[in-house]
Amino acid sequence: MAHVITQRCVGEKDQSCVEVCPVDCIHPASDLDGQEAFEAHPQLYIDPDICIDCGACVPECPVEAIFYVDDVPEEYHGNIEINRDFYRTWPG
Repeated sequence: MAHVITQRCVGEKDQSCVEVCPVDCIHPASDLDGQEAFEAHPQLYIDPDICIDCGACVPECPVEAIFYVDDVPEEYHGNIEINRDFYRTWPG
C-alpha cells in the first residue's frame, strides 16, 4: 500500500485528490462511482492495489488527510487497516 487517507477526510470528502490521480485509485468518487456511492461512505479511500505511489494526491488534500503508509501519524495507524478493509468489499 502506498498512500492512506486518514479519518481527517471524514465529513470533508473533498475530491481534489480524485481529480489529480492518474490511475483513478481513489473511491468512492462521485464522477467515477456515482453520487449515491459517494454519499454512502464517510470518507474517500485509496486502493492499495492500484495506487502507483506518485503522491499527486497529497498536496491537493485541503485537510492534510493523505499520508504515505510509512508516514501515517501514530494516532491514525488504525486507518491503514480501515483503508484496506474498504477494498475487500468495494465492488468497483
